[in-house]
Amino acid sequence: MFLSRSDLSSDLRNLGLGDGDIVMVHAAVSAVGEMINGPDTLIDALREAVGEAGTVMAYTDWDARYEALLDDGGRVPQEWRDKVGGYDARRSRAVRDNGIFPEFLRTTPGAERSANPGASMTAIGARADWLTKDHPLDYGYGPGSPLAKLVEADGKVLMIGAPLDTMTLIHHAEHLARLPDKRIKRCEVPFATAAGVVWRMSEEFDTADAVCPQLDGVDYFTTIVTTYLEGGRGREGFVGDARCVLVDAKGMLEHAVAWLEHSVK
Repeated sequence: MFLSRSDLSSDLRNLGLGDGDIVMVHAAVSAVGEMINGPDTLIDALREAVGEAGTVMAYTDWDARYEALLDDGGRVPQEWRDKVGGYDARRSRAVRDNGIFPEFLRTTPGAERSANPGASMTAIGARADWLTKDHPLDYGYGPGSPLAKLVEADGKVLMIGAPLDTMTLIHHAEHLARLPDKRIKRCEVPFATAAGVVWRMSEEFDTADAVCPQLDGVDYFTTIVTTYLEGGRGREGFVGDARCVLVDAKGMLEHAVAWLEHSVK
């Protein structure tokens, strides 16, 4: 009735994960089935599948509900500034919108986390420190980001029961694609320091909406991943009971950039 680490590790290897792989994981944990040690079973299986030389990464973001207070200039009203807790890579929770997997991975002993709050990633394994360090505080989905490093290192993206429109790597494609009228988000972000909370104005391409008006109302994340798979690239299978997709990050990125640039004139 239960799935074990070895059960899931075998499924992951059959899907295409192997020793030394760097893999970014999006997971709907409940879709996997009953695991003998809960979500930790899945994390243990991923680490076993990629071996000691491999690395597992996930998108954490953070709980930035204070953004509901922002004025038109992206600033927090004075009366709230000393009431908002700052981002601390060691303590700030992963946003729950992405499910429970990122927070479980973040709190696994040995995990590292990057410094950009909204674009923050957590990773564990041989190259976790390299992936997460020196994450730019502006345009955190662009060059120098953990996503860029994932591509540079010939990493993979694994969707475990997760909807295709949640593939975060496509935000990196949005940054790189030459598109007109990209939406930019500018707002204050609080950072926890030894001296207290420090507020810093941050700038990113807007990831909450379509990156440009021409894509409004278009489910382009799903379309990009689907057309990639329809081209015979990537692998599909099951981990436990969860339907899964495994793709090469570089190939997916190149496809996504080309699709965006072709679709938006």
